[in-house]
Amino acid sequence: MKSDRRLFVTAAIAGVLTVAMGAAHAQAAAYPSKPITVVVSYPPGGDTDAIARLFADKLSQRLKQPVVIDNKPGAGGALGNNFVGRAAADGYTLLFTPNPFTTAPLVMKLSPSAGYDVLHGFEPIIKTAVQPLVLVANPAAGVKSVSEMVKSVKGGKALSYASPGAGSPMHIVGEWLNREAGVKITHVPYRGVGPSVTDVVAGHVDTAWVTLGPVTQYIQQGRLLPLAIGDAQRSKLAPNVPTLVEAGYKDVVVGAWNGFFAPRGTPAEVVKLLNTQLNEILKTPEVVEKLATFGALPMGGAPEVLGKTNASDYEVMGKVIRDLGVSAE
Repeated sequence: MKSDRRLFVTAAIAGVLTVAMGAAHAQAAAYPSKPITVVVSYPPGGDTDAIARLFADKLSQRLKQPVVIDNKPGAGGALGNNFVGRAAADGYTLLFTPNPFTTAPLVMKLSPSAGYDVLHGFEPIIKTAVQPLVLVANPAAGVKSVSEMVKSVKGGKALSYASPGAGSPMHIVGEWLNREAGVKITHVPYRGVGPSVTDVVAGHVDTAWVTLGPVTQYIQQGRLLPLAIGDAQRSKLAPNVPTLVEAGYKDVVVGAWNGFFAPRGTPAEVVKLLNTQLNEILKTPEVVEKLATFGALPMGGAPEVLGKTNASDYEVMGKVIRDLGVSAE
């Protein structure tokens, strides 16, 4: 009797699991059957928002469902990131984010209600693009290269650099260069790339670390001078601008990337469908051309590519942030 009862219970559990798996598979197969929300953890008007809207429009056309952008700024992106991390894992709430997603918890004092699990709280979908960071200078600063800038500061000249925010990748690369070069170029944090670019063009701050897109026109006009790229290799978008590695700072490599994440537990079939569609979108000439206007290069690949980038940044940038004492305070 006990044996029969155990068999009955086992069979009942197996039946429940089969039904549940079948329901989940059917739900994923029907996906999407309603509008999808893409959360952007930054205000409208910036690069991240604009690139997200580009992908949302193309994704909507392919999936035959509305893909709506929902801006949830605050706490350096943490509020929106946390919102998605706690959303239903059904594929109808996604996150589009730049790489401060990975570093924000490391540079900010987040309350439990705003915190999120960088490594285990999300399903990576796709790494969409990379944006090289560029160091630009106002011509009035009197420096035309990184070596000239360092020499000037060591000679007693006071220089400053702008970033779009304390704790941003631009802040990190600026302080990292300070340490490696043995100088103190004063950090001036702004609330976003736009204001930092405006002030370096106006000469209120000497130099700035920014993404390439917002300063390309000023470089072409000669109103800003490009000094260095923060990536390990020169960018296709600015092939004549040397890297910090070329300037002798072989370890100082910081770039920007963006990508899509979903809440942890989102069905694999849904992640695969979104990854496939976005990879196809990234191959279209129209999208490649539009990304270039933002100083971005298309990436793509499997979800694991984004997962590995996220994990690597958390480890490598985490060590740099701790060593430098970088914070958003």
